[in-house]
Amino acid sequence: MILTGDYHTHSPYSHGKNTIAENAKSAKELGLKQLGISDHGFSHITYGVRRKQIASYRKECFAASKEYGLDVLVGIEANILGVDGQTDLKESDYDNFDIFLCGKHVFVRYAGLGNLFGYGVTNLLWGKEGKNPSKKLIERNTKAYINTIKKNPIDAVTHLNYCCPSNALEVAKCAADYGTYIELNSKKTHLTDEELSEIIAKTSARFIIDSDAHSADRVGEIRLVEEQLLRMDFPLDRIDNIDGRYPSFRFAEYKQHR
Repeated sequence: MILTGDYHTHSPYSHGKNTIAENAKSAKELGLKQLGISDHGFSHITYGVRRKQIASYRKECFAASKEYGLDVLVGIEANILGVDGQTDLKESDYDNFDIFLCGKHVFVRYAGLGNLFGYGVTNLLWGKEGKNPSKKLIERNTKAYINTIKKNPIDAVTHLNYCCPSNALEVAKCAADYGTYIELNSKKTHLTDEELSEIIAKTSARFIIDSDAHSADRVGEIRLVEEQLLRMDFPLDRIDNIDGRYPSFRFAEYKQHR
């Protein structure tokens, strides 16, 4: 299994350690053909790219692409802002980005107090308590994921269920319907073998593998995912960024036809 592109890496524009050029250098040395720089979205309080930085962000991606001879894509890992599916990447931002990833994060400016406490704080408290999630929490999170996929042309849901338990099967059904990938994240353990097996058996959802690298030495690192896929005898033809295959990203198609 050879990775074609790694679409989820971070730079100092959010909280990555290495520059965009250094990430690109690592990607080139590994033989990757595409690299996504997908820093955290604008609403992240402690670390997130800012709109005033977009010009320099794009410039560094273009320069790295030229210097290392690979396709460095300008991406973002947007934040889900609430149960209604709002994200912090707005339509007015679209032309500045090539990849639109999206996931649930903490320390985010949620869309109003209801989402802050009903979505953000409840997941934070659940994570700290370590208890089994309530049915209500699972239903709320599932609704948030599904609304986000339906209302936004997102390319992939990042680390589904990490610190945000949902009905992964229902989310995957929606993702399949709308052409959004389920990311297999090699930095965080997020989907169980049982959840992935059910998704494979009962949906047509497709996947990409990403490193979620926060340093250049982790670009292209997929060991955690590889171990799970081997353990499960996962059908590799369901993964669209390995062995010479390239993803068919929803966001780019949306922008062409809007």
